[in-house]
Amino acid sequence: MARKGEDRFYISRRRMVEEQIIARGIRDRRVIEAMLTIPRHLFVDEALQEQAYGDYPLPIGEGQTISQPYMVALMTEALELKGDEKVLEIGTGSGYQTAILAHLAERVFSIERISSLASRARRVLDELGIFNVVIRVGDGTMGWPEEAPFDGIVVSAASPDLPEPLIDQLAPGGRLVIPVGSPFSQELLKVTKKEDGSLIKQGLGGCRFVKLIGEYAWKE
Repeated sequence: MARKGEDRFYISRRRMVEEQIIARGIRDRRVIEAMLTIPRHLFVDEALQEQAYGDYPLPIGEGQTISQPYMVALMTEALELKGDEKVLEIGTGSGYQTAILAHLAERVFSIERISSLASRARRVLDELGIFNVVIRVGDGTMGWPEEAPFDGIVVSAASPDLPEPLIDQLAPGGRLVIPVGSPFSQELLKVTKKEDGSLIKQGLGGCRFVKLIGEYAWKE
């Protein structure tokens, strides 16, 4: 993994972490270290690499985006990962969030609806030596039942409601982080499943994501 002195974006990455992540209240040291380690610029087109550490999302093609760095950190911190978890990611996209999760969890299963994005993400992850990730193309709202239950589930697209299969596939004590609302404005929710199957919902603030397309969310 690229470290100080090994890539020209290290200073930009450090500034991103200090000004956008730590300054806004992210406290999980493992999340901070992952954000400092993973080279975000490799997950965007070469023409956009100089903007990769800016405080905003960027286009990655196919009408999709790589999320704002702070949003990636916030969603990741909410999963409360310790290192031995199995995590499901809905919406591989660029693969950046996937790489952060792979740095923090034991295994990551990621579903992407658009095959060209899945292929590109896989290539970048392989180049970085990140091999504890399995990516497949499909409807993320259906989850990955044969690998369930999951200790953490993160959804990188907005849903009108909580997709039932994802709730079903969440382990007791597990956390689901998902933007819920209209196509234009959502609230980021952290949903914790108790041992008895009941849910605790916590709002983490307003956000705006691309729509989650699938059987249990928005239709194409």
